[in-house]
Amino acid sequence: MLTAIVNARIFDGEQVLSEQTLVLEDGFIVSVGGAVPANASASIIDAGGATLLPGLIDAHTHTAPPLLRQALLFGVTTELEMGGPKSASLRRLVAESDDMADLRWAGFGVTPPLGHPHELLVLIEDVFPPGVVEPSASTPDEARALVADNVRQGVDYIKIMIEEGTVMNHPGLPMLDNDTLLAAVQAAHDHGKLAIAHIHTAQAARQAIDAGMDGLAHVYIDQPPVAELICAVAASGAFVVPTLTLIATMMGNAGRTGNTGSRLAEDERVTSKLAAPWIDSLNTPMNTYTQGHFDDVLAVVGALHQAGVDILAGTDVSYPVSHLGGMAHGASLHHELQLLVAAGLTPTEALRSATSTPARRFNLNDRGRIAPGRRADLLLVDGDPTTTISDSLSIREVWRRGVRLTPQGAPPR
Repeated sequence: MLTAIVNARIFDGEQVLSEQTLVLEDGFIVSVGGAVPANASASIIDAGGATLLPGLIDAHTHTAPPLLRQALLFGVTTELEMGGPKSASLRRLVAESDDMADLRWAGFGVTPPLGHPHELLVLIEDVFPPGVVEPSASTPDEARALVADNVRQGVDYIKIMIEEGTVMNHPGLPMLDNDTLLAAVQAAHDHGKLAIAHIHTAQAARQAIDAGMDGLAHVYIDQPPVAELICAVAASGAFVVPTLTLIATMMGNAGRTGNTGSRLAEDERVTSKLAAPWIDSLNTPMNTYTQGHFDDVLAVVGALHQAGVDILAGTDVSYPVSHLGGMAHGASLHHELQLLVAAGLTPTEALRSATSTPARRFNLNDRGRIAPGRRADLLLVDGDPTTTISDSLSIREVWRRGVRLTPQGAPPR
């Protein structure tokens, strides 16, 4: 059935359009602008001046079907998982289910024995299927084999760990030697996959860029902006997913006003869609790197953006447990947008970081933009988030592949 959304302010993933009408059918956008269909059976939705956006993309999560359902309530129509066990059958379930966000994934990252994230996985073993063992690599050959095995399992990109552990309150974690790191990157590229580095320090960022990584998962948080490193990231063409929401909770939510997860837990637009464990999670910072300076991190992200680096919105949200607290699926991506604006992006640039930019960098060519032929993954919000970014939380309607999410309801408390 044809559906027409009229009288909408349309942000197409790049800019606000002059057109105010969108027509969708069979899960795809048919037209933008033009006359309202004369078809008598067409469904007409009057947006009344509300803002229509592409469905949002969270470029860094750890997830499962119930969490994907929660994400969709907040207009997050795609999550890019950056590590965890998945299966072909689960991928099919997610792809065919319009009541949850779509999924891309990395499988388990390339890490040495007992390397990150081993120190976290042992604390949340109950969320993984029985018998799951984190793979590891100690040599270039083992790294190549691990990458090949991930590819056979159907991963979309390769995650590679460069993490000594201090910022995670686990200093001294084993790390890949540089030859093994280089082998992992080359293997990812040989298989046609993006190589994405987990980093948290300036030294790790430099090693990742020197190794030829395509993107950085997280941003360095142990130093203020380093001009030479900022320039090196920009020259490499790598993208950065800062995960400022994660860093805020690691630092105990210290820093600029408005950066706290607990402020989300005071917002009715958030709490009406969350069960109690997630509200508790928002109110429980991780506190693993309270000696850090959040304003320095914002300055690093601002400098990267000014240098022309593609910034992607991602949260690193996972499960509602105390040592991973301060975040919630779906809600925290809106928090990330607010923090990106605090770092110096305009609201429009922040919205691009959760729509067209991750779609382009992860080759998701069917989404991230409002244009004919794209998936009808859509979010309708009251207000104008292109000028006031917090309006992105004033959600009126969500569509996933053209299916209208109704009723949204509230989870049991």
